[in-house]
Amino acid sequence: MTQDTGTRTDAELVAEAAAGSELAFRTLYRAYARPVYWIAHGLVGTAQDAEDVTQETFLAAWRKLRELELHSASLLPWLVTVCRFQAANRVRRQHRDRAHLGAPVDESVPDGVDIERQVIDADLADRIAAEVATFSELDQSIFRLCAAEGYGYQAAAEHLGVTHGVVRNRLSRIRSSLRTTIASEGS
Repeated sequence: MTQDTGTRTDAELVAEAAAGSELAFRTLYRAYARPVYWIAHGLVGTAQDAEDVTQETFLAAWRKLRELELHSASLLPWLVTVCRFQAANRVRRQHRDRAHLGAPVDESVPDGVDIERQVIDADLADRIAAEVATFSELDQSIFRLCAAEGYGYQAAAEHLGVTHGVVRNRLSRIRSSLRTTIASEGS
């Protein structure tokens, strides 16, 4: 992963953050807050709850970094797992709080929330994260910048110190790989 702090990998940043570097942790946060938020949103259904789950995910990550042994080039698969646990805890806590307040628990699904779609989206996010973790460091950075952070080809190229064509071609290959993986696992 590359950020404004250089070309340090996620493993290096995790080690620095575990040793107390707030700058390294902020770099990881900036890199992964957006994808974690969207995964959380798919699981909890509201922007406020998704923001809370995202913050809870990164708070849990900060506390657990000293114990973490990163087995992939990307921190995202681990963060997705933490996010899913935090979202499940939030939903359980909300149900428990409603029950303790004496209010009848509304078991109906609010309009616009499709539980089946949320489960499918969470599974899809997990498969994408797992596939992205197998990519080279450069490809992971290109995917993160362009797909997760919304960079254009030229902005990503300048950020990574490569050409526009490298970003365009690699992102095309990344998307094809993800489509193939998703299609093969979905069938």
